[in-house]
Amino acid sequence: MRALTTIPLSPDTLEVRDVPEPHVADTDLLVDGIAVGVCGTDKEIAAGAYGWAPPGEERLVIGHESLGRVRKAPQGSGFRAGDLVVGVVRRPDPVPCGACAHGEFDMCRNGRYTERGIKQIHGYCSEQWSVEPGYAVRLDPRLEPVGMLLEPTTVVAKAWEQVERIGARAWFEPERVLVTGAGPVGLLAALLGVQRGLEVHVLDIVTDGPKPALVADLGATYHSDPVDEVARQVRPDIVIEATGVSALVLAALAETASYGISCLTGVSSGGRKLGVDVGQVNREIVLQNDVVVGSVNANLRHYEQGAAALAKAEPGWLQRLVTRRVPLQQFAAAFTPQPGDVKVVIEL
Repeated sequence: MRALTTIPLSPDTLEVRDVPEPHVADTDLLVDGIAVGVCGTDKEIAAGAYGWAPPGEERLVIGHESLGRVRKAPQGSGFRAGDLVVGVVRRPDPVPCGACAHGEFDMCRNGRYTERGIKQIHGYCSEQWSVEPGYAVRLDPRLEPVGMLLEPTTVVAKAWEQVERIGARAWFEPERVLVTGAGPVGLLAALLGVQRGLEVHVLDIVTDGPKPALVADLGATYHSDPVDEVARQVRPDIVIEATGVSALVLAALAETASYGISCLTGVSSGGRKLGVDVGQVNREIVLQNDVVVGSVNANLRHYEQGAAALAKAEPGWLQRLVTRRVPLQQFAAAFTPQPGDVKVVIEL
C-alpha cells in the first residue's frame, strides 16, 4: 500500500513509500482513501518544523484533512460499506484530563493528546486507512468532490460556537462580521457567517484570482484596502481572524463595535516584534467589554456542525474552493504554491 510519509523534524524527507496495510481491529472501519487536503500544518511538517512519528517508528504518514469510502464496517458500528466518511484528527489523552474526559479533547489541558497525521498517529494520506467508528463522521454522498473540506470547516464551526457562547453573556444580536483572510479557513468562516444571516465582509490582499468572486458569490463583500480602514468602515460585531499576520490581528481588534468578539484561528509565526501601545489596547478591551479568544482544533460536535454546514452549502461554490487536484505520486506539486491557489488536494 502506498502512503505519503516523512521523517518528522527532518526537512526534505517527504516521499511516497510502500507501507504495511492498516491494522484493523474487529471494531474498526476499513476505509479506501479518496483524497486529503494540504494545509499549512502539512507544509510545516514537510519542512521539518513540526510533527511526531508514532512511538518506535521513524516515519509518519501525514494527512489530516481526510476523505474516504468505507470498504468494511463491523455490524453494529452504525456504518456500512460505501459510506463517505472523514476521520477525526485528534484523540483524547490517555490520562485523561478533565476536558478530554468530557469529550472536549480539542481543549486538552495537559498536551498529551495525539493527532492523526501530526502527532504520534499515522495520518490519512494512504490508499487505505482504518478508523474507530466513534472517530468517523459520515458525509452526505453529494459531498464526495469536496468532503476533504470538512476538517477545516470544523475549525470555523468551533470558532463560531465559541463566539456565540461568549455573546450569550449578554443581549447579543450581531449584524456584521469581518473575516480577515480569504484562504480556505477564511472562506469557510464567511460561508458559516452567511448561513447565520449576517452581513459578511472578507479582507485579503489579493485583487485578482478566484477569491473576490468566491466572496461575492456568497453574497458577502470583499475588501483589499488596509485593515484599519476596512475595520473602521465596517465596525464589525465579530471578527474571525484567519491569517495569523500580527499587524492584521492588532488592527482588527481595535475597531470592533461595543462588546465585540474577536476569534483568532490563524497561528502567527514567532520572532517578529511590533511596537504596540499595550495600555491603549487594554483600555479599549476593558471599556468596550471586548473579548479576544483563541480557537484551534475541533471535537466531535464540531465535526457534526461542519458536516451539516457543508450539506447546506451550494455544491458548485464548494467545488471552486478546490483549485488544484494532484495525484499522490506527484505530491510535491501540492506543496509548491501557485498563483490562484485556495485549497490544494492530493488524490489517492
